[in-house]
Amino acid sequence: MYLCIMNFSKSVFWDVKVSDLDEKNHAQFIIARIVQRGLMQDWMQLQKTYTSKKIKSEIVKIPFLDKKTFNFLSVFYKIPKDNFRCYTKAQLHSQHWYS
Repeated sequence: MYLCIMNFSKSVFWDVKVSDLDEKNHAQFIIARIVQRGLMQDWMQLQKTYTSKKIKSEIVKIPFLDKKTFNFLSVFYKIPKDNFRCYTKAQLHSQHWYS
């Protein structure tokens, strides 16, 4: 399975030793990195590497996503926003506004 990880952009995994990653055991880490930092070619490779069901089950667990990525994933996979950990976490830590 190591060979599929090598097909992703090197810049996505710049801080880890790719040979230590296992597609099965590190799926959440790999999927999070690709959706947060990957290029279009990485996105296409992600779709080949993991099933849609696996990707959906992992992206909802990501603790932080930028708004654009979050909205894209919610629409693309038809997942309600409140199913995402990053959404519920953001609601817990909303800042107060001042007048």
